[in-house]
Amino acid sequence: MKTRHGVALTAVLMLAPVAGCSSSGSAPAAIQPVGPVDVSGLVHTSAGGEVDPAKPFSITADQGGHLTDVTVTGADGRVVAGQLAADLLSWQSTSRLKAGTRYTVRVAADDGRGGRGETSSEFGTAAAQQLLTAELGPDSSGTGLYGVGQPLTVKLSEAVKDPAGRQEVERGLTVVSEPAVTGAWYWVDDRNLHFRPKEYWPANTKIRLGYDLQGVPVADGLYGGEAVTRSLRTGDRVEVVVDAASHYLTYRRNGQEIKSIPVTTGKPGFDTRNGIKVVLGQEAQVRMNGESIGIRDGSTEAYDLQVQWATRVTWSGEYVHAAPWSVGSQGEENVSHGCTGMSTDNAKWFFDQTRIGDLVQVVNSKGATMERFGNGFGDWNVPWDEWLKHSALGRPVATAGAQAAAAGDAPVIG
Repeated sequence: MKTRHGVALTAVLMLAPVAGCSSSGSAPAAIQPVGPVDVSGLVHTSAGGEVDPAKPFSITADQGGHLTDVTVTGADGRVVAGQLAADLLSWQSTSRLKAGTRYTVRVAADDGRGGRGETSSEFGTAAAQQLLTAELGPDSSGTGLYGVGQPLTVKLSEAVKDPAGRQEVERGLTVVSEPAVTGAWYWVDDRNLHFRPKEYWPANTKIRLGYDLQGVPVADGLYGGEAVTRSLRTGDRVEVVVDAASHYLTYRRNGQEIKSIPVTTGKPGFDTRNGIKVVLGQEAQVRMNGESIGIRDGSTEAYDLQVQWATRVTWSGEYVHAAPWSVGSQGEENVSHGCTGMSTDNAKWFFDQTRIGDLVQVVNSKGATMERFGNGFGDWNVPWDEWLKHSALGRPVATAGAQAAAAGDAPVIG
């Protein structure tokens, strides 16, 4: 039934009491029920065809009557927040509608003459024209077991520049861990976010990362796409310190020193980066060529080698690896082109004892500090107070409690 105000709702009628008078006027007569009251012509909605999910949804009542209760519920059972006007003549949604979603509307109204009724209807929101999907990391190609330095990553399919849109994205991300930690999101750029705890992950932590913004408006014409989750866990707390001044590597597991290894690091002009790095990958054998780091072929610094037991810590080519050609310098001086070199036996031991996400910190080198982003994970070199400033919501995240239920609804990938 169409009205001048919008789409009228289908009536579901209720009985309401009405007062009467006694014939003598000395006492009220027994209350008599009124017949069914049809309020479908009294109540109107702003829905007409497919509703624009970016706009508020409203309900109005004709003069003479008023609204008493409004409930708008999505297909997922979630109730849309709204505000009833002080004069009870209108109601408007205060939370955003999702795109491509069916909603049920139930309204109770008074016709102004003592009669009350309930009406109900449905409407749908228009489908999103552009979807914001998310790729969660670390990826699922490994065993799901990582070191305690591994950041969580989110790569968005579209750039999100608006601060309000970024806040919406962060609200749609959940991190749940056991044991719980305090962490925060950092916007690396318009499409990439990293999450890390204030301190390293505890050893043997179960972690679940979720993205659930399905149908939620993020920016003009951009809505959240498919919900996904990623599960992983950490192993022992492995911390490696490479001292470029003493020429030794110290390997600690769960706070206990396990081994000290003589090494060589970058020589002058090729100084190894200082700072905390995260293991990115491992290769039993890899070809290393000086041209990959800008050394001209045929120069005195040129090299082209097949290298064994290589543990990568930067994308630009810094490894911890076997360097049998420099054993005489290991523990004595720095002669490499930036990598940390050791004997083949020690490199094999290190390779076997290390996994992606473990921590490798270089100290006392004359080189620059590890880049924060873009050349691996330099996340741990950012002070916590500064890290928090790059969250759109500007606040830490507790990885326990109410988030656990939210993260459990999405399909698991990996």
